[in-house]
Amino acid sequence: MLIRVFYEDTDVGGVVYHSNYLNFCERARSQLFFDAGRSPILEGGHFVAKHIEADYLKSAKFGEVLEVKTTLLEIKNASFRLLQEIFRGDEKVFVMTIDLVYIDFAGKMAKIPSEEKAFLTAL
Repeated sequence: MLIRVFYEDTDVGGVVYHSNYLNFCERARSQLFFDAGRSPILEGGHFVAKHIEADYLKSAKFGEVLEVKTTLLEIKNASFRLLQEIFRGDEKVFVMTIDLVYIDFAGKMAKIPSEEKAFLTAL
């Protein structure tokens, strides 16, 4: 997914503020669902972040176009792990792994529905 860095994404020096890399990755995860005609909010529940490990490798700046690439690393009954990388051209500027857990609308961890598990496995 391509993302343009807007003024609102940066600090006073025009450098992307650290938390916005997480926002860019969140948008890319949602876009995976939207591109497939789906919603990341499911009938019985939704996914929440459980654990994130992030490395800030280079600074992105105002006006740049970044690409977020997402790869499924592992899927279990109630959770999955993604690798998300942000590139400026061929240069990697940010990388993170994120563990997401499926919870029902009562807030309890639940088994990922089989249709959603098949969708995620195809990533």
